[in-house]
Amino acid sequence: MFVVGNLLQAIAFIVDRLLWLYSMVVLVSVLLSWVNPDPYNPIVRFLRSATEPVFQWIRSHVPFATIGMIDISPILVFLGIWFLRMFVVGTIIDFATRLR
Repeated sequence: MFVVGNLLQAIAFIVDRLLWLYSMVVLVSVLLSWVNPDPYNPIVRFLRSATEPVFQWIRSHVPFATIGMIDISPILVFLGIWFLRMFVVGTIIDFATRLR
């Protein structure tokens, strides 16, 4: 069973790193929203296409995602990523440890 445990631990590590990477993409996207970058820049277009669908989903499903002129959907995305990293990845690692 140690092979399955090692596999689950590797999957948990990869998921954790992907979630961390996405949180960095969200952070850069938020920082770019404070300035007015060129919308035709390929990096800006990638960041918008990677984050805006998630932000839009949160805005449409969470009634308090926009408070006046303030959009807190990136904060909710960070909280969701934090929850996934702590709960889902932690659970997979604990389960993998028990299988060893």
